[in-house]
Amino acid sequence: MTAAPALTQPRQGTGAASLTTPGQIGTLTLPNRIIVTAMGVSLAEEDGTVGQRLIDYHVAQARGGAGLIVMGVTGVAWPVGAVQPKQTAISDDRFLPGLTRLVDAVHAAGGRIAAQLHHGGLVATHSAQEGHPLWAPGYPPAFVGDFPDYFLPEEMAAFAGGVVPQVKVLEKADIDVAVRQFAEAAVRAKRAGMDGAEIHGGHGYLLSSFVSPSTNKRGDEYGGDVAGRARLLLEVVRAVRAAVGPDFPIWVKIDSREIGKNNGITLEHAIELAPMVEAAGANALTVTAYHDVGQGKLHSASNIPHEPAAHLSAAAAIRKAVSIPVIASGRVEIDRGEKGLAQGEFDFLAMGRKLLADPDLPLKLTEGRIADIRPCIYCYTCVSTAYLREQVRCAVRSETGYEDLDWSPAKVPGHVVIVGGGPGGMEAARRLDLAGAKVTLIEKSDRLGGTLRFAALAYEPNERLLNWLRHQIDQSKVDVRLKTVATPDLIASLRPDKVIVATGAVRDMPPIPGNDQDFVLSGDDLRGMMLGEDSAEIRRKTSWSTRIATKLGAATGATANLELVRKATHAWMPLGKRVVIIGGELVGVELAEFLMERGREVTIVGEAAKFGGGLLLVRRMRLLAELREHGVAMFPGATSIRIGKNEVSFTSQSGEQQSVAADHVVVAMGAHGDSTLANALRAHGHDVVEVGDGTGVTYIEGAIRGAAEAVAAMGR
Repeated sequence: MTAAPALTQPRQGTGAASLTTPGQIGTLTLPNRIIVTAMGVSLAEEDGTVGQRLIDYHVAQARGGAGLIVMGVTGVAWPVGAVQPKQTAISDDRFLPGLTRLVDAVHAAGGRIAAQLHHGGLVATHSAQEGHPLWAPGYPPAFVGDFPDYFLPEEMAAFAGGVVPQVKVLEKADIDVAVRQFAEAAVRAKRAGMDGAEIHGGHGYLLSSFVSPSTNKRGDEYGGDVAGRARLLLEVVRAVRAAVGPDFPIWVKIDSREIGKNNGITLEHAIELAPMVEAAGANALTVTAYHDVGQGKLHSASNIPHEPAAHLSAAAAIRKAVSIPVIASGRVEIDRGEKGLAQGEFDFLAMGRKLLADPDLPLKLTEGRIADIRPCIYCYTCVSTAYLREQVRCAVRSETGYEDLDWSPAKVPGHVVIVGGGPGGMEAARRLDLAGAKVTLIEKSDRLGGTLRFAALAYEPNERLLNWLRHQIDQSKVDVRLKTVATPDLIASLRPDKVIVATGAVRDMPPIPGNDQDFVLSGDDLRGMMLGEDSAEIRRKTSWSTRIATKLGAATGATANLELVRKATHAWMPLGKRVVIIGGELVGVELAEFLMERGREVTIVGEAAKFGGGLLLVRRMRLLAELREHGVAMFPGATSIRIGKNEVSFTSQSGEQQSVAADHVVVAMGAHGDSTLANALRAHGHDVVEVGDGTGVTYIEGAIRGAAEAVAAMGR
C-alpha cells in the first residue's frame, strides 16, 4: 500500500500561545489548546454501538468548550482487542449510524471530536473473558509483582473474571489483518464525520507491545532495533494515511517510556521513533507513558500520574525531534500548562480527570472564572472503575457518566433547611440555590467544611474541593448560620418545606481495652487538636502548653489556614515520636501518611484482612506502597487488640502475640451513621431527607452524590 503524502503545516510559534488561543493539527483548526484525552468510560452499549448515554457524555464536553474531544478506545477489531465492557466499536459498518449520531450531536453543540483507533493486544482482558485470544508479538514475560495484593476480595472477582487468557502470537498474515483493520476503521471515522483520528500506539496495547523491547523479542523484520519494532506501528500510520487521504488529520499516541519495566521503552527510544511516525504521515504526536503493571504503585505513575507534570520534560524532548505539534498530558495544572505552552514544551494539553470533574473548565477559563472550576481531587474514583469493569464516575461531579439523567428537582421546594455544613450539606445547598430554592444552612462550628477540613489537612487536593464548595456558597443566596445548634424548636421556627440532615457520622470510641488512657486519642480528638477546636476530652488529654498553642492558633486564625497548619506541623505537633493507629481503612492510612511525613514512627494495627478500605483501588495501591517504603509497619487481620501502658498488644494475622511501643495511640475506627436528629425532626412533622455520612460512612463521593441525588429526587 502506497502512502499518500502527509499534510504537515509548519508548527506555529508558541511565544504568544496560551490554553485559550487557537491551534492547528493538520487541516484542523482548534479554538483552544485544551483536548479531552481519550478515556475508557464504558458508556457504549453492550454490542459496541453508540447510544444516548455516550452521546450525552461527549455533548457535555463539547458545550464545556474543549478544543477537541478524543473518544476513548474505539475498537478497530471489536470484539477482539476490547479492554473494557461497553467499549465503543468501529470495526464494522454497522457501527456507523451510532458514531454519526454522536458526531452530529457534538458538532451541533459547537465541539469537535476524533476517534481513538485502538486494539488492546495483550491488555484486552475483557475480550479474553469472552473467549478471544490476546494478540501479541510474542509470549509476554511472566507476571511478577504486588499488583494483585491490593485488591479487596470483591474487587479481584470483578477484575479477573475467572479466565486464563490465551495468547495469539501474530504471524505476517495476522499483522496484515491488523494493519487493514486500523485503516478501515479510520475510513469509518472519516465517513462518520469525525474531525480526525488518534492511533493508539501506547499503554501496552497491540502497537505498543511491538514497539517495546520488553514484550517484543521477535527475530523477524518486526523485531530487533527501534525501526524493526516500530514497523507495525509505521505500517498502520501509512495505511491509515493512504486510506483517508492527505487532508484528514491523524495523529499517534506514543509512550515516552515504560516506567519500572526491565528492558522497556526509554525516552531515547521515543525520541528515535517520533520522526519516523511523522515521516509516515502523522500530523501530531500525543506523548504519554506506560509502566510495569505488576507493580501496584506504578498504576498511578504513567498514563494517569500522581506526580504533577510528570511527562512534560519528555514531551519537550520529543518536540525537539519533530516539526509537527506535540500534545502533552499527565496531571498538568492550569498555571503549569500556560507556562509550558509559553516556553514551547508542547503545543496542546490533553486533560482527562480535570474534565471529568468539570467539563466546563475550558469555558470557565476563557471567561476568567477560574475560581468556579470544580477541582479534581485525584482520588482515582474515575480510574478505579475501569479495574472493576464499571462505567466511569466522578467523586466530585455526580453527573459525570450519568449525563442522561435529569439532575434538577422536578419541583423546587420553597424553603429548605440544611443541617450540617460539610461537603454533603454544602453540595445540597449549592444545587438547591441554583434551582431557585430559599436555603438556610445551619452549622454548629464556626466555619464550613465538617470532616472535609481534616481530610483536606491530611491530603492537600481535598482542600481544593473545600475551597470550591465554600466559594460556591459565598457566591450564592444561601443563608449560612454558623455556631448554631439545630434543635427541633429552631427548625420549626424557620417553617421549612423540606429539611436535609447532613450532619456526618458519629465517631464513638470503640470498646478497646485501655482506650480511656490520656495518650489514646480518637480521630475527633486529633482533628480538634489540629484545627484548634476544644472539647472536654481534648482538655483532659493534652498539656496546658498544647492547649495554649492550639487556642492561640485558633484565636489568630492560623488553624483556619490549612496550608499554614500543614507546614507548621512539620516543625511541631502535639504527638509523641511513636504513634500507633488502630484502624486501617481510609482515615487510618491517610492519617498514617500525614504523620509519617512529619517524622513520626507509625504503626497501623487493624482487624480488616486488607487495609485501605474506603480508598479507591488505584490510590490505595500507591498509598499503601509508599507507607511501606517509608517504614510504616502494618498489621492487618489483628485480633485481641489491647492498649496497655504506652503500648498496643494484639494477635497478628499469623497467630503470633505482638506488642508495639506507643507514645500516642490514635483510634481511627468506630465511625457510623446516626439518624437521631433526622428521626426527631420527623417526629415533629418535618419532611426530612438524610445525606452523607450520617446515613453510613461513604466519604467524599458518598456525601457529594447523596446530596445530588437527594436534590434531584425532590418532587418526583
